[in-house]
Amino acid sequence: MPQFRVVTDPDDPAVAPFRSIKERDLVGREGLFIAEGETVLRAFVRDAPERVVSLLIDPKRRDKLEDLFAGLPEPVPVHFADQAVLDSIAGFHLHRGVLAVGRKPEPVAAADLLAGLPARAVALVLCGIANHDNIGGIYRNAVAFGADAIILDADCCDPLYRKAIRVSVGAALSVPTARLGRGEDIAQLLERAGFEALALSPSASESLAQLKPAPRSAVLLGAEGPGLSAELMARARTVGIPMANGFDSLNVATTSGIVLHHLRFAEI
Repeated sequence: MPQFRVVTDPDDPAVAPFRSIKERDLVGREGLFIAEGETVLRAFVRDAPERVVSLLIDPKRRDKLEDLFAGLPEPVPVHFADQAVLDSIAGFHLHRGVLAVGRKPEPVAAADLLAGLPARAVALVLCGIANHDNIGGIYRNAVAFGADAIILDADCCDPLYRKAIRVSVGAALSVPTARLGRGEDIAQLLERAGFEALALSPSASESLAQLKPAPRSAVLLGAEGPGLSAELMARARTVGIPMANGFDSLNVATTSGIVLHHLRFAEI
């Protein structure tokens, strides 16, 4: 079982990693991250218990979480703090009453991640996705439809930001992820790894509904507004999602779900 202790002083050094969450999230946590809420914590302990550093919990939630504590490594401290102390530590009212500090995984090169995927695989390549809600939604869809990996370009926001993790319902903690260096050639990277690059475009002549995906497919998604660069689009297979009434725009997270669902269930 983990180490249980009660915190009554918001300035207790043992809970320093949890202090002033909103402000510190903006500047990073030196290889650590914050996860919030029971659902996310359960996903974290299920998928990566070895990366759980410590927990901070409202004692009223202890009984409900007893089964979860059994899955934690023994050295992990679990701090219990009443609501007022919890709020003072976090810097805002924490109505979910559950926080965890986690350790980020060691970075892996995108080429190595892609090379290690199975012969039949689907990867997502995200370009310039800077909205944490969209990142979280994309990761949630990735787990729901069995994507094998996510590649982020240098302009994407951090999927292990607290809000992104929460929106992903913990999925951001488990999908194998790599980040590209600035200026790294995405199309060349995918070609060398044997992936067909699929770029979503409202002007594409090929419909997603008729797409027969290659054994290794990589879905390229850009930020809403600017989208993917013309250069990258020119080096990919462009496909479109048919829409009603001449509408031609979808939220990028919604797009990811539609495309991944098709790739997951399409006959190869």
